[in-house]
Amino acid sequence: MQKLLLLGDEAIAQAALDAGLSGMYAYPGTPSTEIMEYVQASAQAEAGFVHREWSSNEKTAMEAALGMSYAGKRAMVAMKHVGLNVAADAFINSAVTGVNGGLVVVAADDPSMHSSQNEQDSRFYGRFALVPVMEPRNQQEAYDMIFDAFSLSEKYRLPVLFRITTRLAHSRSAVARRAPLSQNSLVLPSNPRQFVLLPAIARKQYRALTSLYEQLHTDELLDGNNRLSEGKGRGTGIITCGIAFNYLMENIGGHVNNYHILSVGAYPLNRDKVAALVGKCDRVLVLEEGYPIIEEHLRGLLDRDVTVLGRLDGTVPRDGELNPSIVAAALGIETGRGKEVPQLVRQRPPSFCKGCGHADLYAALAEVMAEAGPGRVFSDIGCYTLGALPPYNMVNSCVDMGASVTMAVGAADAGLFPAVAVIGDSTFTHSGMTGLLDAVIKDSPVTVIISDNSTTGMTGGQKSQATDRLENICLGLGVERDHLKVIVPLRKNHEENKAVLRDELNHRGLSVILARRECIQTASRSKKAMAAEKKNENE
Repeated sequence: MQKLLLLGDEAIAQAALDAGLSGMYAYPGTPSTEIMEYVQASAQAEAGFVHREWSSNEKTAMEAALGMSYAGKRAMVAMKHVGLNVAADAFINSAVTGVNGGLVVVAADDPSMHSSQNEQDSRFYGRFALVPVMEPRNQQEAYDMIFDAFSLSEKYRLPVLFRITTRLAHSRSAVARRAPLSQNSLVLPSNPRQFVLLPAIARKQYRALTSLYEQLHTDELLDGNNRLSEGKGRGTGIITCGIAFNYLMENIGGHVNNYHILSVGAYPLNRDKVAALVGKCDRVLVLEEGYPIIEEHLRGLLDRDVTVLGRLDGTVPRDGELNPSIVAAALGIETGRGKEVPQLVRQRPPSFCKGCGHADLYAALAEVMAEAGPGRVFSDIGCYTLGALPPYNMVNSCVDMGASVTMAVGAADAGLFPAVAVIGDSTFTHSGMTGLLDAVIKDSPVTVIISDNSTTGMTGGQKSQATDRLENICLGLGVERDHLKVIVPLRKNHEENKAVLRDELNHRGLSVILARRECIQTASRSKKAMAAEKKNENE
């Protein structure tokens, strides 16, 4: 087969298609977004009628993928690490129900928080749920391991967690393809009660799951991705996880025989391989992106006279992503430093795009909120969170998807008035609707501003589930029609918008304001596409 130059995300997507994928489910979230986008743009997926529509959030994506698996087909669901928190209920229980068709859950972690609120480690969820975890070292392995992941899933009837990190997701390499497999036929579960988690059934299946998990570490599909190489003497042993192996090789490539190395690509770990490594070493350095998961296991479970080095003792920084320089320092290798590069351009914080509707909304809101006092605007995750920065300095919270509405409700419960929630249209349909229902039930004295730019702007302009639906959703949840307002955030409407905001902020009950204006980026792209299409027609 041909070679393709692919991002790690794209390698995973192409592998899934070649492995017989029938359904791709996801919600946009950096660094996982490109997986779904690749499948959506794929002629192979179109020809194979692969389902590839965005879901409202990660939980609905996970559940829909489980439904595809129930019908015997192979399914993949992709999300960023914090998205796995949203999907956790379905994900954890899917290990207990088991699967029918192969099910692979891709979690893209973001160490160093390049575009995230935290840098949690999804491997923890794999251990928590008692499912196999795979962690590729490079793009080619990301492609090849997907085939193993689907085979493993169907062999043991378990979902498989596929963990990647930002550097792998967004770096590019040549990838050799395999011959594509056919999609599975529609086949219902042989056990009609498999997916019915009534307590009597769940207890039996969970007991079987715990027994099965203890057997996984010796399976070749899993353990074959863990490589133990012996070096000279006792000296230092090194355990690397996923992409960290590359950083190690960059430093010791010419002296690899001086070290005992266990390169980990899948979990649970084979205890015999870990014991074999530790038995040959006086000390073990653990290089893993994210939490010190393996390091903690070594310290707590191995009754051996061996020193364990890693994130817990400061040999490796406790937070942030790894890089070759950090690994060199951990190994005691001196690295030459070049001259300091003079700062020619002053660093600038991120800002709204020129002409962004969010900016015009905040310009009006800032003037109105000046009358009420500071500390009253609860925001959410999206481009509009930049309202926390100068010149607006408006946003007082950004915790998780949908928290703007519910935090404003809680602050109002405490007596704060006015309390304002600012949330985007896509975030609203992701996790804001249930919070708004709480506010409706209590008629909370809260003003909810849905900044509707008709897209999922922060991740590149994907489809928003809220487009053309927001009024009906709000009315259906019980928002009073008299306090459901629509404004257009443009400079020419500044005074008019201020008047609407002021009236609703003074209302001692729930009000919703839809600040509606298309994202300037998607509008520009649409305009260019229409111009190009018109030009082609004229030619």
